[in-house]
Amino acid sequence: MYFALEQPTGAHLLTADDEELSVPVTLRYASDDPLAVHFIFPAWISLDEEEVIWTFARGLLEEGLGHPSGLGNVHVRPFGPSRTAVEFRAPEGAAVVLFETTSLYRFLLRSYEVTEPGGEPVGHALDQGLASLLGGV
Repeated sequence: MYFALEQPTGAHLLTADDEELSVPVTLRYASDDPLAVHFIFPAWISLDEEEVIWTFARGLLEEGLGHPSGLGNVHVRPFGPSRTAVEFRAPEGAAVVLFETTSLYRFLLRSYEVTEPGGEPVGHALDQGLASLLGGV
């Protein structure tokens, strides 16, 4: 059975001047993609004025709540006593977005109600990942 959860939350984008710009973000988890989480940003925040969706491993989010984690385009780390920084890297540049740690933790707990950690059906996810990498070959 397919199940998805979404959790709207507030966040703060760090600007080049170290100021914080409030931005709404929707956190999404779906049972048909059990290894991933999706962070959805509104169109007004992007350079091309289109909604931006960043998808990365749920395990990375979990690890990053406790200590700096990540390789590649997404890095997650504690930021002070009550916030978590998520850094998104793209060819156009990097963006650091700050979240209340409790909001991210609540989202993870809700995702565990859909699919327990370690209970993900890896076979289907692996097949999808390989098909994506190979372009359907």
